[in-house]
Amino acid sequence: MFAKPVRGRTTADAEGDVVVLLIGMRINHFWAVHRWLPVMMAMPRMLRELARDRGRGLLGHVLLTASPRTYYVVQYWESKEQLYAYAASPDMFHHRVWALINRREREGRARGHVGLWHEAYVVPEGSYESIYVDMPAFGLAAAHGQVPVERRGRTARDRFAHRSAKAAQEAN
Repeated sequence: MFAKPVRGRTTADAEGDVVVLLIGMRINHFWAVHRWLPVMMAMPRMLRELARDRGRGLLGHVLLTASPRTYYVVQYWESKEQLYAYAASPDMFHHRVWALINRREREGRARGHVGLWHEAYVVPEGSYESIYVDMPAFGLAAAHGQVPVERRGRTARDRFAHRSAKAAQEAN
């Protein structure tokens, strides 16, 4: 959180496909604190759970606020298979939370106090690029590592064209 900025221009050191999950909540009724506060507190618990077991595949995350009502997390994963495995694992907190939400919906007890959403993306190599100027590792660079921009190209076009050694080998 209090990392020192890296001087100059850098880029993310991602290789291959990048898996990004945007997941969040919207408070639909501020007065229903007893409904939305437990939902809000569930995400930090899941992130702590994932931080204790790096083998689950979460590489990094950024907590964000879109408005006083909407909060979300950008997550970077090693693979979509690891993302799926975490979401479906019965011994993980996420599974218990979704079981509770699904049960409330089936019983007609969902009152609409809190909105939930997520979007998942698998971004193929050559379809992403990044640049950071005088920034500590952030976002994609925090998840995959940060390198001087010259290693990937000075322009966005060059960075989009960059291919990992594995991808270059497969192309030949």
